[in-house]
Amino acid sequence: MQKDKIVILGAGESGVGAAILALSKGFEVWVSDAGTIKPVYKELLMQYGIAFEEGLHTKEKIFDAVKVVKSPGIGDHVALIKELRKAGISVVSEIEFAGEYCEAKTICITGSNGKTTTTLMIYEMLKHAGFKVGLAGNIGHSFARQVAECDYDYYVIELSSFQLDGMYDFRADIALLLNITPDHLDRYDYKMENYVKSKFRITQNQTSDDYFIYCGDDAEILNVIDEFPIGSQKLCFSFKSHGECAAVVKDTELCFSVNQNNWHMSIHDLALQGKHNTYNSMAAGLVGTALKIKNQRIRESLMEFRGVEHRLENFLTVHGIDFINDSKATNINSTWYALESMSKPVVWIVGGVDKGNDYSILEELVKEKVKAIICLGIDNKKIHEAFDGIVSQIVDTQSMKDAVANSYHLGNKGDVVLLSPACASFDLFESYEDRGKQFKTAVKEL
Repeated sequence: MQKDKIVILGAGESGVGAAILALSKGFEVWVSDAGTIKPVYKELLMQYGIAFEEGLHTKEKIFDAVKVVKSPGIGDHVALIKELRKAGISVVSEIEFAGEYCEAKTICITGSNGKTTTTLMIYEMLKHAGFKVGLAGNIGHSFARQVAECDYDYYVIELSSFQLDGMYDFRADIALLLNITPDHLDRYDYKMENYVKSKFRITQNQTSDDYFIYCGDDAEILNVIDEFPIGSQKLCFSFKSHGECAAVVKDTELCFSVNQNNWHMSIHDLALQGKHNTYNSMAAGLVGTALKIKNQRIRESLMEFRGVEHRLENFLTVHGIDFINDSKATNINSTWYALESMSKPVVWIVGGVDKGNDYSILEELVKEKVKAIICLGIDNKKIHEAFDGIVSQIVDTQSMKDAVANSYHLGNKGDVVLLSPACASFDLFESYEDRGKQFKTAVKEL
């Protein structure tokens, strides 16, 4: 009897994980990657005996699939995806595919900024409380592979809009929407409303037994929340709406109230300081409270969390100059938070692949805080157009070593060199992690 065939497009972490899950469920599996497959993933495919190709997509081997699982990096506008859908072949994300076989509870986090920090906060909190919990999505190991090989009761899943776009029947037991600011608009026809709809997909299929946690101070969320048929219990967090929200800041106290459980802690006790991190802590605290984790356990987790590499990472001080690695800031809003939190004169390293950035949002902060700009990218035209005449010293570089050397030369004792690119990394680097690691290596070599 012939097996049904699953095709996986893209052989990265999510694709190979989906292939392993498909194999474990008895499907014939074919993996196709138009690029070069990294050795670690090629070895895994061979270890499991999974057939694959790289450097091309062989259509006759793809179009006989009952389902195609695509990498989040492959957009819906790609001709192959359009052809598959026209042929009536289901095209889904790895998260959607894994969700079909997942019996664990899922806590799913999306937003333009703060996803990774909040995801890790929640994951560490659940571990601290003794839960059997996995970490998946944009961070950690493939959700699909963990569903195939692990035995967790809960998954904490960081979701990008690209992953949400390929999700249809998947249901989050607890869904978090942290904020919505312009990002990845090149994937959404440069229409903000399309991006907003993508983010709200995290609420689809939820029932009255589930929770939707969202920021009550975010204008984009509040403008459209009533347009979506959200069936779950809504819990908002806010600095302002004291009467309505489940987590609020009152003076210097962070106050939680969920299902008659009321508790509080001082914002000065939070491990991560700054307004944006207080939002992240409120969101994480609401998850713990909704899951009935002991208040003291939640408090301890929020007090002890260590933060995320490449996100406002205070890396090293060299001759009185602080070097901060914020390579994870791949959009304007992330960089806004970074600049807003600086209290010393800034030499700002910025640039990369622009995603439709409006740099005017940063103009006042740059005037106030930035003494010099180091452009790090192949095309820095928009940065010059935005800040020529505002910042007197703007230098163009095309390698991290040159960027760091120039920043050190322009900095003085008591200054900060801030790598906060506001752009994607793929013009000069493999990823934002690669960019951050190269930054740290170059700083060490000063």
